[in-house]
Amino acid sequence: MGVKIVDTCLRDGHQSLFATRMTTPEVLSALEELDKVGYYALEVWGGATFDACIRFLNEDPWDRLRAIRKACPNTKLQMLFRGQNILGYKHYADDVVDKFVEKSIENGIDIIRIFDALNDIRNLKCAVDSTNKYKKVFGRGHCQIALSYTTSPVHTVDYYVELAKEIEAMGADSLCIKDMAGVLLPTDAYELVSKLKANTKLPIELHSHCTAGIAEMTYMKAIEAGVDIIDTALSPISGGTSQPPTESFQYALAGTKYDPHLDVKLMEKAAVKMTKVKDKYLENGMLNPKALTSNPSILKYQVPGGMLSNLMSQLKNQGAMDKYEEVLKEVPRVRKDLGYPPLVTPLSQMVGTQAVMNVMTGERYKMIPKEIGEYVRGLYGRTPAPVDPDILKKILNGNNDEIITHRPADDLAPQFESFKEKYKDLVKSDEDVLTCALFENVAVKFLENKYKLNEEKEEPVEINLYIG
Repeated sequence: MGVKIVDTCLRDGHQSLFATRMTTPEVLSALEELDKVGYYALEVWGGATFDACIRFLNEDPWDRLRAIRKACPNTKLQMLFRGQNILGYKHYADDVVDKFVEKSIENGIDIIRIFDALNDIRNLKCAVDSTNKYKKVFGRGHCQIALSYTTSPVHTVDYYVELAKEIEAMGADSLCIKDMAGVLLPTDAYELVSKLKANTKLPIELHSHCTAGIAEMTYMKAIEAGVDIIDTALSPISGGTSQPPTESFQYALAGTKYDPHLDVKLMEKAAVKMTKVKDKYLENGMLNPKALTSNPSILKYQVPGGMLSNLMSQLKNQGAMDKYEEVLKEVPRVRKDLGYPPLVTPLSQMVGTQAVMNVMTGERYKMIPKEIGEYVRGLYGRTPAPVDPDILKKILNGNNDEIITHRPADDLAPQFESFKEKYKDLVKSDEDVLTCALFENVAVKFLENKYKLNEEKEEPVEINLYIG
């Protein structure tokens, strides 16, 4: 049995390279070939795709999922799910998490990769329990829990092994090492995978990025250590801040005991179509050439691919690309101040924004986003290490705000039915209610426009015949 491959070009690939702007027609364009390549799964949904669809592309993400499912009868579909954050940037009530899991599986998702930015397993439990419940209802579904990988004085191999044991006990079907910054070194990967295999019976998947230029080496050492699945991206949407190229691994592993047995000819046909998509975003400037290059200094800064492209976008919009290196150097300082949070959504955006503010204002923590204040108060979960006391005092600014130690979602009353009632004149499905629950202001405008356009299309056309 060879190494299994999950191709990410239709989700994390374009999220990392050009800010999740691939449209549904572009996603569908290569699915006929991709569906028959022989992948273990295609990652096609979740992460930032939901937000990008309604905010920038004027597309319904649920329609996208259904269209992909229809076009992909042979291959499992995978999504990325941010635990209690679902696909948003804050914690939602348990009933919303439960309903979102239900509708994701019902509409076509097979594998739900669930992670928490802080590795606080309390924030995973609801999504995990719901996935395991609905896979019985629908007769399909797979619960994968991801470890948000990072390095720090507290993030040791033993830390991850103990976390994996807890995850297995929670009811996961598989385990993912989610190396979102691409900082997992080859020798460390061998040790980590070896120890995880020795301490858990779960299949292990490795997800990394080429940002630092070491991902291919890391993958090979992980394969030698017994990793079961790797995440790669079809070549046009690979490299740089994305994943290693799928085709390269098929060529490298062909004929060995690790052979993935993928159809190279079909990948070549799909690559031609994805190259056209990539070229479009290069030409319109959404794909910054910097995102296509490797930056080994990331091993020092630990900035994930998606975060890197967002930082570039922020600085470009402010006409401050000359501050790029300075901001990168500030990121690890902020991360240390805040107790070494892994740099993954939403914390990557929060830490990145704070770093940009520190550099642009010329004074550290002169401006503090609301989310950073909520984070240090425990509203996102348990910090990996204590927040620096002096920084905590500055962020709270003398306020005696309570710092909570319980699961943040315990303070949230059920939300789904209240959103359903609030927008009863607008929503037409539970999926619409969920869209409003996650991104209320953006979603309401999107749905109003969507159904207004649909009504206009359905209006009968009056034809006047003039006979003269």
